[in-house]
Amino acid sequence: MHDDRSLVEGRLTRVLRERIRPAVYPESTPLTVGMWTAPGEPVPVAEGIAAPTVPIAPGTPWGAPWGTTWFTVSGTVPAAWAGRTVEAVLDLGFTKATPGFQCEGLVHLPDGTPVKGLHPRNSHVRVGSPARGGEEVRWHVEAASNPDLQDGGHPFEPTRLGDTLTAGDRPQYVLGRMDLAVLDEEVWNLVLDLEVLGELMAELPVEGARRWEILRAVDRALDAVDLQDVGGTAAAAREELAGALATPADPGAHRISAVGHAHIDSAWLWPLRETVRKVARTTANMTALIEDEPEFVFTMSQAQQWAWVKEHRPEVWAKVVKAVAGGRFVPAGGMWVESDTNMPGSEAMARQFVHGKRFFLDEFGIENDEAWLPDTFGFAAGLPQIIRAAGSTRLLTQKISWSRTNAFPHHTFDWEGIDGTRIFTHFPPVDTYNCAMEGRQIAHAVRNFKEKGAATVSLAPTGFGDGGGGTTREMVAKAARLKDLAGSARVVWESPSEFFAKAQAEYPEPPVWVGELYLELHRATLTSQAGTKQGNRRSEHLLREAELWAATAAVRAHSPYPYEELDRIWKTVLLHQFHDILPGSSIAWVHREARATYARIAAELTALIETAQRALAGEGERPLAFNAAPHPRGGVPAGGAAAPATTGTVLPAEREGGGFVLDNGLLRIEIDGRGLVVSARDLATGREAIAPGQAANLLQLHPDFPNQWDAWDVDAFYRNTGTDLTDVAELAADGGSVRVLRVFGASSVTQRLSLPAGAARVDIETEVDWHETEKFLKLAFPLDVHAERYASETQFGHVYRPTHTNTSWEWAKFEACNHRFVHLEEPGFGVALVNDSTYGHDVTRTVREDGGTTTTVRASLLRAPRYPDPETDQGVHRFRHALIPGASVGDAVREGYRANLPERRLTGGATEVAPLVTIDNDAVVLSAVKLADDRSGDLVVRVYEARGGRARAVVSVAGFPVGAAARTDLLERPLADAGRPDVTGDAIALSLRPFQMVTLRLTRG
Repeated sequence: MHDDRSLVEGRLTRVLRERIRPAVYPESTPLTVGMWTAPGEPVPVAEGIAAPTVPIAPGTPWGAPWGTTWFTVSGTVPAAWAGRTVEAVLDLGFTKATPGFQCEGLVHLPDGTPVKGLHPRNSHVRVGSPARGGEEVRWHVEAASNPDLQDGGHPFEPTRLGDTLTAGDRPQYVLGRMDLAVLDEEVWNLVLDLEVLGELMAELPVEGARRWEILRAVDRALDAVDLQDVGGTAAAAREELAGALATPADPGAHRISAVGHAHIDSAWLWPLRETVRKVARTTANMTALIEDEPEFVFTMSQAQQWAWVKEHRPEVWAKVVKAVAGGRFVPAGGMWVESDTNMPGSEAMARQFVHGKRFFLDEFGIENDEAWLPDTFGFAAGLPQIIRAAGSTRLLTQKISWSRTNAFPHHTFDWEGIDGTRIFTHFPPVDTYNCAMEGRQIAHAVRNFKEKGAATVSLAPTGFGDGGGGTTREMVAKAARLKDLAGSARVVWESPSEFFAKAQAEYPEPPVWVGELYLELHRATLTSQAGTKQGNRRSEHLLREAELWAATAAVRAHSPYPYEELDRIWKTVLLHQFHDILPGSSIAWVHREARATYARIAAELTALIETAQRALAGEGERPLAFNAAPHPRGGVPAGGAAAPATTGTVLPAEREGGGFVLDNGLLRIEIDGRGLVVSARDLATGREAIAPGQAANLLQLHPDFPNQWDAWDVDAFYRNTGTDLTDVAELAADGGSVRVLRVFGASSVTQRLSLPAGAARVDIETEVDWHETEKFLKLAFPLDVHAERYASETQFGHVYRPTHTNTSWEWAKFEACNHRFVHLEEPGFGVALVNDSTYGHDVTRTVREDGGTTTTVRASLLRAPRYPDPETDQGVHRFRHALIPGASVGDAVREGYRANLPERRLTGGATEVAPLVTIDNDAVVLSAVKLADDRSGDLVVRVYEARGGRARAVVSVAGFPVGAAARTDLLERPLADAGRPDVTGDAIALSLRPFQMVTLRLTRG
């Protein structure tokens, strides 16, 4: 037989495109359309429906960027269509771009009842099947003219459309087809038959019989189609395909658990307010699809998005509640949002699960067993313990498949965190969270699956995501044909929990991956949008203070505890940790609002803190210093208040050869005439921290123009060129500090270096007036330390990373995340660099001619990408760092907290405020002190081992007798398998493994 594959395949492509798909709607009649443009922000549904309209015809431009237009569409079903399937086809002006990245709409009945959402792959509204001739139809469409910020498929071009302040008012769309139409369901099914078989055929081996069986069936079907009467011959064509579609899959075929999905970014190329509407459109679509398709199961994560539907669209919420009760609209993930997991602090990461799981428990009585994070940019090594402490045991993500250097070796495995906790983890081998049930996707999942021979099942999140949209009826129809089809994996609709139960049952001893799940991409998200990152860090620590002092005041002074305020603020902070907000990868509008939100949060939390402290201090004129850090300092106990110590900074002395010397008896710091630190000597040991011939506090400027993903990526080649900013415009002693002014490009930097009396650290305050474009600013510290690894703080501990690049896995980590500190050491000597708001850093090592090793730590300060925010980070920024020569990892922990939790001073009548909770071992750190969320008045105390070793500690409370004590999960529920804590009087004895986190609930007797 001659090889006519290309001939038949080309025929299939053209006939489908030009004849069969256009015949799905063989008859149509135009609808009457009116429009009303809402001024400014979106209006309530009732107002939009009641608004007066003006006529608009297809072909008319509409919709300023980010505007809202209400379309009223009406018409009459022709009498001749009685008994046939009739739909409205409503094309708002859709482009070829992906759903969720352009205009979209939500259809309502005249009484305001939501019907379904509209997007480019889902533009129909069912009228009737069968329809009634002469039936009057009328709908109101709330249409959003969201601009396409991916430039019609050419992303990363700078655009001013990302903010209403700069977007202008040019119409973005041209109204398309607005018709009533007859749906030929036989032709519609023929399209799906041909697509499924054609897509499968393209993935099968040419030498296999199955590919040729399908080819011959397709050829016969196309012969059966009369191109001038597609509707009249569709049934005959489908008969020719029936045999090929009925051939069952091999008994050992891979099994795919499909779950309906619409990963919706809580903000990204659209603002938060638009996500509220995106979620309403998607959930309206999915509840409608659930009603139409009895086997379909949809899952949705992010409790915040569920809460938006409940608050803003109660009519849609009612449908969601009904679908959840039926078991086919499934809450997933148990988190408030799909957050970044690298940068959020320990408590914030814990509270993501507390608030997420509690929402689903309160609303539906459902508790999720999986963390659902398909699109997060890497996963911190502290996360497994947090997931387990929240009562979950599983994790799903596919993002690591985006890594550009190394292919991850597993799809199903146990992930082990820094404390030894293991979480059963699955990476869908389909390598997308937007599966459309296309043949290439299913075949890729089968070929790609790395657990062959040991496991047989994987998951496929199915539906349009990012900007929402969800699963379509075409995807469901394709899945039905793939349920048991020769040559394909078997596909079945299942919930995440059903999938995970199967996966664990067949793979009880999966391989283990230890440590962070590092994404070899999007490394620059640790630095972009410094203002957002500083707002997050500051908010986290203000919340710690507010809870601590409010709880102390409630116990000691019987002050009211601000439950509502703290709950609301926590949820706002958690929302802004979403994986496109905190990472700095959203449009200008999002970050402008985030900065304003963080400012409001800071003011509100500061007021709560001051109110509690005032209640504790009483009336009077005695000065008091409040210390919210978990370590004592300056004579003030951790978590308490006392008379402030008299401290200051040493005065600079002139240095021979130019510059200044700072010497407090513990450290001697030499600053040369360039304003660089050329010596940092530990006077107790005589050990020099700065590498010979090198200078620290060195600002370095690099070009920064990645190949793509501007706000997300920094590519390794940025290091090939750079400029050391050594020119100094001004160098002077300024009281107890040395002030350094540098000017470069269109920017300037002012630094103040100081050495506190009695402290073995040098403080560096850096103020940057930043006006560069596509540049990367680093602050470098070349250290005379021989270290093969270094520690970076993460949630509830620290993670070690190598300083060398022996393998491609190590080389790929050329930019990594820290929280409050980076620490490196050789036996007998260590150095720490702490910060108050930076996350990105790099550590490299070289060997000098003298044989010594220089290990250089560089903090990442600022970037200036132009997409999606063309003005990223422009303006004034302030950073605080401290270099601590001779530091142990315990010193790094302490100094990190000190830098982020400054003392607060006020006057009062009390001579001191004793800590509510104390711990007798500095290796065990207090993470949170608060009252229980259930408003019982119980005290909740969370601690963790911070140094990476075993520790015994006694946690003591002062101010009330302990009536009962229990170890709990993060939701403050007693753990059945933890046993009762060892309580003696007001003291609880603990024994902790390395990095273990423990939550105690103490009932006041």
